[in-house]
Amino acid sequence: MFKLLIALYVVALIAVVVSVDVLLFRHRFLERLMVNAGIVLVFAAFYLRFLKSR
Repeated sequence: MFKLLIALYVVALIAVVVSVDVLLFRHRFLERLMVNAGIVLVFAAFYLRFLKSR
């Protein structure tokens, strides 16, 4: 069950990154890179705070 939760979490991360790239930052490389790094950091912090304790 926990592995399914992690898989869904990774799919959600990928979906958010790709949708933000396509919708907002299609032709801006540096801004896209910074926003993607920020999204990954937010997802990592959420994982470490709430999901790692299981």
